[in-house]
Amino acid sequence: MSGYSLLSGVRILEVAQLAPASVGGHLADLGAEVIKVESGPLGDPVRVGGSRAVGAPDGPAFMHLRWNRGKRSVSLDLRSPRGRRAFLDLARSCDAVIEGMRGGYLDWLGVGYERLRQVNPSIVLCTVSGMGSDGPYRTLGTGGPVFDAYAGLRTVNTPDEPPTEGMAGSTTPAIAMYALGAYGAMGVLAALRKAAATGAGAHIEVAGIDIAAAWMPDLIDAELNRDRSIPRPTWLPDGRLPDWPRLEAYRTKDGEAILFGSHVEKFWRNFLVAVGRADLVEVDLTTVDEGASARAELVWRALTEIFAERTRAQWVELFLEHEIAGGPVNSITDMLADPHFTARENTYRVEYDGVGELEFLVSPVRVAGEKFAPDLPPRLAADTVEVLREIAGYDDARIAALGSPERSG
Repeated sequence: MSGYSLLSGVRILEVAQLAPASVGGHLADLGAEVIKVESGPLGDPVRVGGSRAVGAPDGPAFMHLRWNRGKRSVSLDLRSPRGRRAFLDLARSCDAVIEGMRGGYLDWLGVGYERLRQVNPSIVLCTVSGMGSDGPYRTLGTGGPVFDAYAGLRTVNTPDEPPTEGMAGSTTPAIAMYALGAYGAMGVLAALRKAAATGAGAHIEVAGIDIAAAWMPDLIDAELNRDRSIPRPTWLPDGRLPDWPRLEAYRTKDGEAILFGSHVEKFWRNFLVAVGRADLVEVDLTTVDEGASARAELVWRALTEIFAERTRAQWVELFLEHEIAGGPVNSITDMLADPHFTARENTYRVEYDGVGELEFLVSPVRVAGEKFAPDLPPRLAADTVEVLREIAGYDDARIAALGSPERSG
């Protein structure tokens, strides 16, 4: 069972591994029936990716449990004529196909968009890759950190000694790799809307490097138009606002941190009244002149002392009481225990055979009146026989001719 009911009746055929599988994951979370085509003894490598294994040393990975939850798994060898025929027979009654390998994989197999259109004119094909389907790097093998590094989104260190933490030159999580699924799902839904209205399918594409580049449009667009834009006079030469101390992080009494977000004048005045520092309202934090930096530093030093007087929790309470913008700086452990996080019922529980009860994050999409509670990901090839019978109309003899589906965790 997938998560919500919003996409009930939508059927997706997925040929995707690793991060591209998250496109189908988002659609399954919203209620689509997602049929995942896998092959070989291991299937999607994300099943066993990551540093933590659930239940046993060869147990499933958390990315697999997130990205493949609520799907159905079918074992097909798309390199064989019979496997490709079965793939097309399934696509005949699907609304969309997700191609999440290197660009052009389905074309190489002879079951790309033009062939899919022959069996289903309204089919939507979403091609998901790292480098895209054109350009000199289109065949370059990549991964999540590469997307961000390519676009200047990832700060990469090259130390002289072996690093003791992190990978791929940084301890920062990859961004585009995780955003890939959301952009892909958005594109699929838009194309499905058009197909429903016109009867014509579409071939859409999302690439990890493009998503990384689009993640910071203000920086990219500013560079593209450097000769057609000028520095805004109300900003400091270093790219900060003159009132930057009002939008800064500060250490609290308990050694934690709070992010002060009172750039808006109302919030700033509310704060100064609440802490009894009305004198700071007289400090000019709007004019950009030779004294701007000194004035900002003066306020920053005052705020550093003020925020050290209360704990993080006390500051959050004061912010709420006096209508002041800001919020706590949390670690992951802190967030899971945060009263706001727990009050929003951000997790759900599901039983896993041989392991017990597991707890996972819900979808960030909320649907009024519905509870998010998807099934665990399918075991490899677990749905092959059922799917081929129900959707492709195959009998036992034709299923047997495809070969025995492998089964594993």
